[in-house]
Amino acid sequence: MLSKTMLSTLFWIVTAYLAYLAFLFLVQRQIVFPAGLAGPAPGPPPLPGLEVHQVRGDGDPAEAWYLPPAGVRGGRRHPAVILAHGNAEVIDGCLGEFTPFTRMGAGLLLVEYPGYGRTPGSPSQEAIGEVYAAAYDWLAARPDVDPERIVLAGRSLGGGVACQLAARRPSAALILISTFTSARAFAARYLAPGFLVRDPFDSLPVLRAYEKPVLVFHGRRDDIIPFAHGAALAAAASRGRLVPLDCAHNDCPPDRAAFFEEAARFLRDAGVLPTAP
Repeated sequence: MLSKTMLSTLFWIVTAYLAYLAFLFLVQRQIVFPAGLAGPAPGPPPLPGLEVHQVRGDGDPAEAWYLPPAGVRGGRRHPAVILAHGNAEVIDGCLGEFTPFTRMGAGLLLVEYPGYGRTPGSPSQEAIGEVYAAAYDWLAARPDVDPERIVLAGRSLGGGVACQLAARRPSAALILISTFTSARAFAARYLAPGFLVRDPFDSLPVLRAYEKPVLVFHGRRDDIIPFAHGAALAAAASRGRLVPLDCAHNDCPPDRAAFFEEAARFLRDAGVLPTAP
């Protein structure tokens, strides 16, 4: 039998662990959504054609930027890409990086997360999902956008956002960059069970049911979201393709020109962009 001393020690160890789990449960959203680390949010740049809108889910309105494709002419509907950023980013820092999509002939929609940048509210999987569903509906209703050629894309946490949107709204293709299979997979890093994760962003079930093409970019040396996550996402999709890259997490993709060449090829094969002559 255990002695009283051992039982007392075990009791305090279990009590301390349960207190730690309770604390972790309460603060986990500050870990998953570190909006304070997202960097400066200077606002929309004076870019020709850039539209600034407010989209509303169930809560406060969220800021959204839409950039039409370069050289677009009236009378023809064009495809569009909805991009979801990482958990330590804001849309302000993503516009210039992903503008090349507009040079392919697609519009680009960036939607801010609740609690980030100039958007009020508190981030959560539910709140972000509502905002992105509203943004999708606004985009699909535009007379200059072809709703049959809307592409969902996301980086890191944003890949989970894109997958959750794919479960709620139709899309022509998915592009995932440095994305995890589920936030539950990281609970073990904090010595916690996965069921305590409040915002799981479970992407594998979505991809198993997703019938359209999926392109996954992932760094072999990713030190935040291991490469195995990207491989599992591509394998889960019936039409998934993995592009391994020689990089870590925060420098992915290492060659932006090559990244957009690969993305353009993928979107042409998916029928989103016209076939190159």
